[in-house]
Amino acid sequence: MSFGQGGPQWGSGGSDSQPPQWSSRSPDWAALAEAAETRNRRRRWLLVGGGALATIAVGAAVAVAVVSADGKEQASGKPASELPVSSDIPSDTAGTGPSFEATSAPPPLDPKDFISDVKKDTATLGPDTLFPGTRLTMGETVYKKGALASTKNCAAAAQGTLGPVLTKNDCTRLIRVTYAKDGVAVTVGVAVFDTEAKALRAKTDADDKSVVQSLTGDGVPVFCRSAVCRSTTNSYGRYAYFTVAGFTNGKDVTEKDAKVFSTGDDLAEFTFRQIRRRGEAQASAAANQ
Repeated sequence: MSFGQGGPQWGSGGSDSQPPQWSSRSPDWAALAEAAETRNRRRRWLLVGGGALATIAVGAAVAVAVVSADGKEQASGKPASELPVSSDIPSDTAGTGPSFEATSAPPPLDPKDFISDVKKDTATLGPDTLFPGTRLTMGETVYKKGALASTKNCAAAAQGTLGPVLTKNDCTRLIRVTYAKDGVAVTVGVAVFDTEAKALRAKTDADDKSVVQSLTGDGVPVFCRSAVCRSTTNSYGRYAYFTVAGFTNGKDVTEKDAKVFSTGDDLAEFTFRQIRRRGEAQASAAANQ
């Protein structure tokens, strides 16, 4: 309610605008209450009646405006009773409301896309970024990290038939790291190519004589240079990765040496995770740009 409206109305006369009467006697509270209630009832009726008249007036104004806009009737001089009822006024069905094309969130970026091509895989790459820290925990097993190495001459860090395979498929870099625990050591070699297709061909071309050269140093003696060792080959994106695992005392590995097999599998899984994390980090950064 705005100021200046709805307050007490003072008239110049009439039965309900009499000023109060004072006397020396005690006021008749019952009579005063009854009189006040009568005045309140009259005021309520006046307000209701006034509201109804206002509603009729608004309705008439709307009707006059509609008929005048249509151009078929002249509103001036006609009482509201002669105006058409609302059901006779045609509704505007020609116009339509605003329309909006359905939108949906863009599909999430695929991390593998960022590690499958050198043009997208632009994050810093090195032994320390792929294999950080000084220890690796896989489940309940803790491996100590040994030496790290990186070379652009991929064949120089390969044994057997792996060198020609890497050269044939245009390997651009070979990163190596060694982990050891309880007399068992494993070297992981990550060969980097420009495209996923070349990494896949290197994986396919590799045979059981394609072995990454073990990396010694930092407390790990020479291993798997002449003894029988266990090796694996795999690829993900533009990376092919190889493991060679064996005993640091030069003993040959047999199928019964579960510790050697589990060590090689742990490092192969960790390497896959690290390559995938590299893709996830770049996909997340691109999505937030």
